[in-house]
Amino acid sequence: MRAFAFGSILSLAALGSAAVAAPPRRVVSLNLCTDELLLALAAPGQILSVTHLSQQPAETPLWQAARRYPRNDGSLVSVAAMKPDLILTMGGGARDRGGIGARLGIRTIDVPYPQTLSDLEAAIRTVAGALGRQGAGEALTARIASLKRSRSSRALDTLWLGGGGRTVPAQGLAAEWMALAGLRQRAVSGDRVPLEQLVARPPSVILRSDYRSGQYSSDQRWLSHPLAHAARRSRTIATDGRRWTCMGPTMIPEIERLKREVGR
Repeated sequence: MRAFAFGSILSLAALGSAAVAAPPRRVVSLNLCTDELLLALAAPGQILSVTHLSQQPAETPLWQAARRYPRNDGSLVSVAAMKPDLILTMGGGARDRGGIGARLGIRTIDVPYPQTLSDLEAAIRTVAGALGRQGAGEALTARIASLKRSRSSRALDTLWLGGGGRTVPAQGLAAEWMALAGLRQRAVSGDRVPLEQLVARPPSVILRSDYRSGQYSSDQRWLSHPLAHAARRSRTIATDGRRWTCMGPTMIPEIERLKREVGR
């Protein structure tokens, strides 16, 4: 009898362990950037809800996939009744959400916003592991590794330009992505490129973000200024600005495309 009882205890323990290790089946995301990670890594049946932002064509190239799922407003309150078994978020009060989630018995993962490619690879592995989708995570990091291996030793002097002359730092995640495409982001003072600098010292390449290009704001009209057009010596390459908001997995095909474009 004791042997039978001991065996039963071992069986129950094994079942309990399997249950703990079972992948989550009701996952919600409360942030645009974790929406993109979730959509890139999860099995379709795992996703319970994503934010309304990821369902907007102006915000992410994944909007069509996102519209397959119920939306939320980025708050835990908007998804609590859905009874998720995993919440993904990134910044924006994530600590409070984690505390509330813990009290409700909901596992919450606050993914740090990546500052470097290494950070992004770590975020991909974290989310893939939490979803039980390690293979999907490895497939994404393998594509990043391939870009690193084939990186050109020669990089073109480049200015990333968005509305109002907005640009990106010469160090950090955006610059690292650009480098994989053979582009070297020029260091500038502040976060904007003066029109005078663009005319006096035009770069080899202007990497022009088309983010919200259909909206005629004053910021976007800056890119059509006569002085901006005066930098004729620069080669202008358009990039999908939506991908640069989170600079996550959606950047992989964009950098692959830009690399081919630069090589022409």
